Amino acid sequence: MRGLAVHRPVHLDPRSPFVLDTHELGRRPGSTRTVQLTERAPEDLGTDVIGIPTGTDVELDLRLEAVMEGVLVSGSVRGQAVGECVRCLGEVVENVDVQLTELYVYPERAAVAVEDGDDEEDVRELEGDLVDLEPALRDAVVPALPFQPLCRPDCPGLCSECGARLADDPDHSHETLDPRWAALGSLASQVDETKES
Repeated sequence: MRGLAVHRPVHLDPRSPFVLDTHELGRRPGSTRTVQLTERAPEDLGTDVIGIPTGTDVELDLRLEAVMEGVLVSGSVRGQAVGECVRCLGEVVENVDVQLTELYVYPERAAVAVEDGDDEEDVRELEGDLVDLEPALRDAVVPALPFQPLCRPDCPGLCSECGARLADDPDHSHETLDPRWAALGSLASQVDETKES
């Protein structure tokens, strides 16, 4: 069995917008606190084709609850993702509203969990009384984004010959001549030239 992978924070900055202090919960299971934040989106909150742009608003409505193992953070994350339609390359704007649930374990509990190793889930560890929400935020938002974003479900895409957006001109077409008739077409133009002279 693979066992647990413990994610230990690299010295957290308590002034960082996505670092929360859980000190007032103490280590009393059942004690709770609600947190409502509107913060600027961190970098890389999305995929190559769609994501919440860096610096735009992300709303967090969270509940922090002390449990035996650590602190359970749950709630919702809202924002607006911007991307590119995979068919016509036009802009796609999607409202994001996802649930976040993450358990941050006390360091001594993380050590026990690694020794037991029955579970195959990753574990995030508290640094003192601080939790880093940014990785959990990314884990909640990125999988909820569309894998192939579309500006509209019936987007016709681009013309395969000239690249024109088909949504802008629904009657767009190109006259195609069957290559088998090409020689006949050149004969017809020669006949026309002979008639003109």
